[in-house]
Amino acid sequence: MGQTLTEKIIANHLVVGEMVKGQEIGIRIDQTLTQDSTGTMAYLQFEAMEVPRVKTKKSLAYIDHNMLQEGPENMDDHRYIQSVTKKHGVYFSKPGNGICHQVQIERFGVPGDTLVGSDSHTPTGGGIGMLAIGAGGLDVAVAMAGDPYYIIMPKVVQVELTGKLRTGVSSKDVILEVLRQCTVKGGVNKVFEYTGPGVKTLTVPERATITNMGAELGATTSIFPSDEMTEKFLKAQGRQGDFKVFSADADAVYDEIVKVDLSTLEPLTACPHSPDKVVKVSEIEGMPVNQVAIGSCTNSSWLDLMKVAKIMKGKTIAENVSFVIAPGSKQVLTMLAENGALADLLNAGARILECGCGPCIGMGQAPCTDAVSLRTFNRNFFGRSGTPSADVYLLSPETAAVSALAGVLTNPLGKVELSDIEMPNEFLLNDTMVMEPAPEGTEVEVIKGPNIKPFPETKPLQKEVAGKALIVVEDNITTDHIMPSNAKLLPYRSNIPYLSNYCLTPCDAEFPQRAIDNGGGFIVGGSNYGQGSSREHAALAPVYLGIKGVAVKSFARIHKNNLINNGILPLEFVNEADYDTIALNDELAIEDALSAVKAGEAKLINKTKGLTYTMKIEVSERQKEMLIAGGLINLIKSKK
Repeated sequence: MGQTLTEKIIANHLVVGEMVKGQEIGIRIDQTLTQDSTGTMAYLQFEAMEVPRVKTKKSLAYIDHNMLQEGPENMDDHRYIQSVTKKHGVYFSKPGNGICHQVQIERFGVPGDTLVGSDSHTPTGGGIGMLAIGAGGLDVAVAMAGDPYYIIMPKVVQVELTGKLRTGVSSKDVILEVLRQCTVKGGVNKVFEYTGPGVKTLTVPERATITNMGAELGATTSIFPSDEMTEKFLKAQGRQGDFKVFSADADAVYDEIVKVDLSTLEPLTACPHSPDKVVKVSEIEGMPVNQVAIGSCTNSSWLDLMKVAKIMKGKTIAENVSFVIAPGSKQVLTMLAENGALADLLNAGARILECGCGPCIGMGQAPCTDAVSLRTFNRNFFGRSGTPSADVYLLSPETAAVSALAGVLTNPLGKVELSDIEMPNEFLLNDTMVMEPAPEGTEVEVIKGPNIKPFPETKPLQKEVAGKALIVVEDNITTDHIMPSNAKLLPYRSNIPYLSNYCLTPCDAEFPQRAIDNGGGFIVGGSNYGQGSSREHAALAPVYLGIKGVAVKSFARIHKNNLINNGILPLEFVNEADYDTIALNDELAIEDALSAVKAGEAKLINKTKGLTYTMKIEVSERQKEMLIAGGLINLIKSKK
């Protein structure tokens, strides 16, 4: 029986365990990436391990999130990251060089290699055939130190693509269709592997859009084969030496199959406030629009923006529309400037933002009150734009561009002509904004500004774990809810004591003070708790507030791992109906938590109601050790 592409790469990198679906395995990591929103904490954790030099093939640190510098906090973080990476062997991409995922795929990604990054959209690298996985910062720090990265051996979903996209339909519509079919929780512990004759029709940037937004499925990652299209892209980037052919065997067996006929696909949009609330654009066409934003790591490539420039050339955006564009990299922006496309965008009325994440993570460009904002981004969670009353729709660059011109949501099918927009034979190559690390052994001073605080220390697990239900929240709570991300809070990503004052405040403004007043306790939630960003702060802030356990119907993958890494018990209801019997301030307790962790099952007693709930603690033997030690850092220290 043949292997899938996913299985081949895992087999080539397996160092711990066996490739049995559902079992924990450890794989060797070739590359890592961090960004500045999560990177500061990751490097503080790396320093705590006292490893002098990273042990990967290549590790990179990007500055792309915290770009606004209203005070010294963001630049202090940038200076710390630049100094600590220079000391420990990590390449540093300066602010303005571009979004981590866009630059990584342009300049550093290698087919067949493994990549783990402290950003949930790291699977973008699957567009060139990497096994690229998003993780919490501590997991990335451990990988940089040379230890394996652990995952559940995933099921592999075959996404069979047939036909060819029509003009006006884009790869964004492909991933929106997959989300429509599979939902935001349909990919947990699965890899989505793209196959079929339709694959050959998609360029690397188009594939990267699909693998990037595959993160919204909750998937471990998504991946395309490395083929002639991959070779063409890498050759144009001056990196043909990195090309290798990687594909699934013809007789590979998949666990599930999803089918998408590209030739019949229509322009789609994800409605507020979830990436899987997908409808056809034609079904809601004509809706007045206030803002259009093009960019993010999903749709900011040269190919995307050339299509937008072609649609905009000689035209003017509607007077009621605010239109912003954030190019994905310095390479993209410079090439647009050189070929005249940038002038076309400016003449049409576009505002050009810095090469960074910007409005996608709430860093500026908040829409007006009650706005309709069309965005080519990957997430439209409630309040993420910075305006709680705004409705954000996710869609393709083509749909965004024609809608900006019309002033209303507009179906681009049959309205655009883009046949002459093709991938260039050569990209502009200029890596002057990527700083090499110092030679091994060179003395480098690590500079820490006053806003950089140590990560919270944890204690070994006690026999009894008890406290109140400090908050009860519904299904699909995101890490944006748990630890908000906006222009006011992002500068404090290296200051957990400050950030903790805002933990879960979008759900309950009194939660942080209630946690402090009660000396910690439990969080109670619904299904898919912790979906979205990989931000470890969504576990670190609860640690600081004394949270002992999180009791939910089910977890999102990365957040569950982050909780375990930081010593918080991940508890899942065996009987989901038990969730309905817990109220705010109910007294909860696990009388023998040590035995519960070892057994993988706990009895959670509701002392207020006189009820007892059976809770799963679905963790590996390695993770049991972590929970008992009080977290991964404690476990590492105990074994020195």
